[in-house]
Amino acid sequence: MKEPVKNLKRGVSSRRTFLQTGVIGGAAAAIYPALAAARAIAAKDPSNASAPEIPPFELEEMTIDQLQADMKSGKYTARSLTEKYLQRIHDVDKQGPAVNSVIELNPDAVAIAELLDRERKEKGVRGPLHGIPVLIKDNVGTADKMMTTAGSLALVDAPKPPKDSLVAAQLRKSGAVILGKTNLSEWANIRSSHSTSGWSGRGGLTKNPYALDRNPCGSSSGTGAGVSSNFAAGGIGTETDGSIVCPSSSNGLAGIKPTVGLVSRAGIIPISHSQDTAGPMCRTLRDATIMLGALTGVDPEDSY
Repeated sequence: MKEPVKNLKRGVSSRRTFLQTGVIGGAAAAIYPALAAARAIAAKDPSNASAPEIPPFELEEMTIDQLQADMKSGKYTARSLTEKYLQRIHDVDKQGPAVNSVIELNPDAVAIAELLDRERKEKGVRGPLHGIPVLIKDNVGTADKMMTTAGSLALVDAPKPPKDSLVAAQLRKSGAVILGKTNLSEWANIRSSHSTSGWSGRGGLTKNPYALDRNPCGSSSGTGAGVSSNFAAGGIGTETDGSIVCPSSSNGLAGIKPTVGLVSRAGIIPISHSQDTAGPMCRTLRDATIMLGALTGVDPEDSY
């Protein structure tokens, strides 16, 4: 697994600096296409007035193990982590460079985190995801206050799923805090043969945090851009044909497309009975394997 972007040498910017400079480079690339390739390795002046200001983020590039260690020591709580990631989403996804990766926030996230903090004190830790904030793709069904629309206006205000998909249920069982749902290529890129990766009618267009004028790849574009931008410790995507591995690659993540049958598809808006599967998308391979372990399980509602 390659080192995080911020640790590379020869002046390559951190993820935060990429977000700041991507807006500037976008206009230049339209005039001088050759600059587009250089933008990812050329340091820009962060004092440029055109660059959106992004507040420093103390959880940048933090792994699941590091977050757990800090909760164990008392430095953070599940609630404080949740609030910090929510603020990060507000500062970077909705304002500033406006990555536009999160389609909806979970209004109960802070309350859920508080319950997990209490459980940690009274009963101990469920496992490595206890209190860890995560994001899930908007085609993964949840029986909570959030909608499940696959990015389509046709499903806005549709009846809620009667119960969580097993993926969501397994995350909750592991103690993860579901912060919200991520944008995607509408209907997971099956809407049209001419669909645009990262665009949905409900969510608009998701941007690549490394270069805001570039494609984040689909269909799990929101999860890829959101995790890469440090909006959560990890995220869930789904894949029929490249929709986990492509946005993971384009956004500098480790993504795992599990063998069909390892992770239940029940409760996820489908495309292909023989190819669909959900999987983790994280900043490190270790984080991705931790999330994958939480997702696996036998489900009689999935014939595979």
